[in-house]
Amino acid sequence: MNNFQRLKSGEIRMYSMDKRYIKPDGSIVWVHMIVAPLDLSNYHQYSHICLVQDITERKEFEKALNESERSKSVFLSHLPGLVYRCNYDREWTMQYVSNGCYSLTGYSPECLLYNRDLSYNDIISPEYRETLWNKWEHILAKREPFKHEYEIITATGEKKWVLELGQGVFNEKGEVEALEGIVLDISDRKAIEDALKYNNEHDRWTGLYNREYLISLLEKDVKLKKKVKKALIGINQSEVQVLTAKYGFQYTQNLIKKAAEALSRYCTENRLLFHVRENHFVFCIVDYKDKNELVEFSNVIIKTLENLFVTDRISGGIGILEIDRNQNEIGIDLLLRRLLIASERSVSLYGKDYVICFYDEELEALVNRERDIEEALNAIAVDGNTNDELFLQYQPIIDLKTNSISGFEALARLRTEKLGLVSPFEFIPITEKTKLIIPIGEKVIVKAFRFINRLKEQEYDKIGVSINISAIQLLNPDFTDRLFELMSEMQINSKNVGIEITESVFSSNLEKINNVIEKLRNAGIRIAIDDFGTGYSSLARENELNVNCLKIDKYFIDRLLDKDINKAITSDIISMAHKLGHCTIAEGVEYESQLKYLKEHGCYRIQGYLISKPLDEDDAIMFLKKYDKSICCP
Repeated sequence: MNNFQRLKSGEIRMYSMDKRYIKPDGSIVWVHMIVAPLDLSNYHQYSHICLVQDITERKEFEKALNESERSKSVFLSHLPGLVYRCNYDREWTMQYVSNGCYSLTGYSPECLLYNRDLSYNDIISPEYRETLWNKWEHILAKREPFKHEYEIITATGEKKWVLELGQGVFNEKGEVEALEGIVLDISDRKAIEDALKYNNEHDRWTGLYNREYLISLLEKDVKLKKKVKKALIGINQSEVQVLTAKYGFQYTQNLIKKAAEALSRYCTENRLLFHVRENHFVFCIVDYKDKNELVEFSNVIIKTLENLFVTDRISGGIGILEIDRNQNEIGIDLLLRRLLIASERSVSLYGKDYVICFYDEELEALVNRERDIEEALNAIAVDGNTNDELFLQYQPIIDLKTNSISGFEALARLRTEKLGLVSPFEFIPITEKTKLIIPIGEKVIVKAFRFINRLKEQEYDKIGVSINISAIQLLNPDFTDRLFELMSEMQINSKNVGIEITESVFSSNLEKINNVIEKLRNAGIRIAIDDFGTGYSSLARENELNVNCLKIDKYFIDRLLDKDINKAITSDIISMAHKLGHCTIAEGVEYESQLKYLKEHGCYRIQGYLISKPLDEDDAIMFLKKYDKSICCP
């Protein structure tokens, strides 16, 4: 209205304005009005003219454009990075850089425009520059979108991870005119990824690489078919577990951590250390010379661990597995299993000393044989019928006072079609390790009871049979009840039953096992300690054993063959046993001189090859019938 008055007064010659109208239907129309004077002499009532143009569409476009600019401004102000347009040259010469450049790089946009102070190439971390250029060349040739992660160096010297997303701008000739895109800060994401990657590849307690990472490296080598020499050295510290009961879990865990710290000092580019299991470490060694180098390094490991654990008096095993291309093809799990077998073998064979054990064809054959034995034992354990593969032999025990056979020791034997005759020293430890001793042991007891009944049928009802029982069987809560049940079912007199236990079982389970033995003795069963003198911690504790008899180990009987027999302590063992009310049985008697010594020192029960080797059931009964009392009279 003010402009119109000014127009009428002649102050202005014209004016224009945008005006909004609302139609009857409620819709809005924008118009552009131009008002100017109109001089018509005949029509004095009309003093001006008004031109009205519909600009609704233009107004909507302007609104959309303003909204777009506002959104763009909001986007750029909150973008964790920068927007750019640059030349396609080695310096990435910037034609445009958004304000986000400062928060990302520490440089203002003006510093980078047309390389005023420095180029964007100067900001890229040097190790990524050539890769980035080659990546853009490859992408532009295909006219594909660009995407790449790399590091930049900020104005403060800090390194940041960025993600660049971009594309080429091409002219009508198809030539690259410029590059446009955004560079985003992904440092936080990279930090999280790195943390996750570290946790996935490392053991939390020791900080060493873990089993999963070792497997991934070995699998990668298989895929790439690397021909470099590679070996694994396994360090078995399973004996550390023995200390857990005494000092607690935390104590042994700290020992493992100390071992990890000590061993990690030997890590190099070609020698990585892994904590693959609770008490097991593995060195992965590549590009080594020969076996001698592996042995020399293993000796360094042994010396380090011996010094570390000298006060704890624990040792372990060192297993070495050389990996060739053929082994790569058999599977990573099997490789690691073989390494474990080698390290465990060195522990089981050599006891307290650190010993180096290579996995080779000989050990492979031994492991396969153990597996075959275990399979045979499993088949026997689940077989409800009598199995001829497991059988007993019986070695006579002679009473020198009466010149008669006082009993037999039942000895378990294993013979299979595939393996032939298997030594008890082979299969008994396997039954104990696999806990097959429970079902196998019961089958042995049943076979021994059948022999007792057969002796009764032959009117040898006073002959006893001794059965070897392991600690695992004794500590089984159902053992005594099941034994008494079998005796009742098979009508076995307890006076004909003897049980032999190795003395080593008392070292850690004395009270519990003594309670079981007392229950057996109360039922009339005779109890003997087998191999006495070689496994028990102290002869002074002999009076704590709730047993009837001590069987003197063959080691002390063999000493009777030494030149200076006065140094033998066999007579002392006999005397001590008698003072404590125990009878004695000498094992492994093979010579008349041994027999004479034993009689002179009051050991009146003996067994051994001088009397008889272990006999099959029929032969044992035949031996009883043909026994000539004069053979035990010197």
